Amino acid sequence: MKKFLYTFTFIVLLGILFTGAALAQDNLPTDDEVNKVAHDLYCPVCQNTPLDVCPTDACKDWREQIRGMLAEGKTEAQIQQYFVDQFGDRVLAAPPLTTKFNLIIYIIPPLIILAGAIILFRSLKEWTTPKAATASSSEDGTEASPLKDDYLARFEEEAKKQK
Repeated sequence: MKKFLYTFTFIVLLGILFTGAALAQDNLPTDDEVNKVAHDLYCPVCQNTPLDVCPTDACKDWREQIRGMLAEGKTEAQIQQYFVDQFGDRVLAAPPLTTKFNLIIYIIPPLIILAGAIILFRSLKEWTTPKAATASSSEDGTEASPLKDDYLARFEEEAKKQK
């Protein structure tokens, strides 16, 4: 009977331990949740590589760190702030709008594109509209240039001499 009691107690304790391990696994964030946070962070080691797709061992460790932080109940903003505190603003996918310099980064490119579009529109309009000719009008109401008037006058003089 004692042997049965020890065996039963041992089986119950093992069941409790495995149940606790299974329940602890349910609290772990999924890869999609981790990658959602990691997508907005860039690898501090590799340049221009999002943390969710970076193949280095350091990035794998940082993703596991994000998983642990999510399991602790930290928000995405808290996790991002942790990485900013550790590595600086360069780990963020989009720079924060807190400084004047970062605001300028967001405002200047659209203004340059707008100015270029205006200049292009005005140039095309100027190129496509015909320019009005400046010519003096002759006695009969038709317009003639000064060169044609001189030529016409000399021609008439020569024609009179030949008569």
